Amino acid sequence: MKFLATFLLFSSLWLPLSALALFDQCQDLFPAQQVPSTAQVGRDLCFDDFAIYYSPLDKKPIYTVEKLNGEKLQAPHPRRTNQFYEEARLPAHERALLADYRGSGYDRGHNVPAGDMTSERGMAQSFSLANMMPQARQNNQGIWAKRVEEPTRMYIKRVQGDVYVFTGSVGNAGSIGKGKVTIPSHLFKLVYDPAKKLAWAYWVENTDDAQISAPISYAELIHKTGIDFHLPLEPGESKFSKPVEQSGSASKPIVGGWYPIFFDQYSAEKLTALITNIKAGQVASVQIQYDRNQELAQKLEQEIQAQSSLQVTLSQSSPPNLPNAIYERQRITVIVRSK
Repeated sequence: MKFLATFLLFSSLWLPLSALALFDQCQDLFPAQQVPSTAQVGRDLCFDDFAIYYSPLDKKPIYTVEKLNGEKLQAPHPRRTNQFYEEARLPAHERALLADYRGSGYDRGHNVPAGDMTSERGMAQSFSLANMMPQARQNNQGIWAKRVEEPTRMYIKRVQGDVYVFTGSVGNAGSIGKGKVTIPSHLFKLVYDPAKKLAWAYWVENTDDAQISAPISYAELIHKTGIDFHLPLEPGESKFSKPVEQSGSASKPIVGGWYPIFFDQYSAEKLTALITNIKAGQVASVQIQYDRNQELAQKLEQEIQAQSSLQVTLSQSSPPNLPNAIYERQRITVIVRSK
């Protein structure tokens, strides 16, 4: 029976494409086992810990889904593999290739983050190119990782029960590689907490200088993407619910948008522009993130505090030492929260 199920799953990938995703092998990953509906034609792919509705035309996910909970996320995580691979379950002409991303200037951006994986198999599977989208490099390593993925994990760790997370991208900003993998113009992550009847979404432009704004509503995401996620929400206000972010023990809504300023070296021009905005009352807070270049981080901190009344927070963020990963270890990222 197991052989037959596997045969049928692989055989289905060679059938004509459909806009009806079935996910027969992994419907439990969806809220109330309700699969989203969309006019976009694709293929459904089941993995151990997540599922992907994949676009053979764009060669990237239309959306992915995970079912997470705090207990799972706080469990020991396996070592990050960084072993990207081409998805062999897809017909050759529908696959994104490693060569498509090589030299493109775009990251292989995870839809389902490797950081969510708590098993060796799940970690390995998360590096399928079927799970990737061409993502602006500083977006992927900066705002998306630190202001979308990490806050999502933090929320899930705080609450009880399962939380469902959908991730995807829309729009066409060109393509990369001989395979013409579509570069999306915008990225989204939808978070649904069934226990609290809460749903909200992050909506981020796919550029290096993108800014993080307040989460958008579930209804607005449906309008922007054309995907109905069929969340079992009560009619009315629940569809428009957004989370209240927490800092420490205080519960305060975050107002304004986040944006980064990158310093590969000292720049008086960038620093002056930031201090001007602070003095004009346009900045609520500043956090300086660094890895190895503590000297530059402290210099920026001292100058900002000397020329304004704003207290700056220093934060060291050191990625793991991996032979197959390249990090901008000398780069300083100044995270500015505007009023």
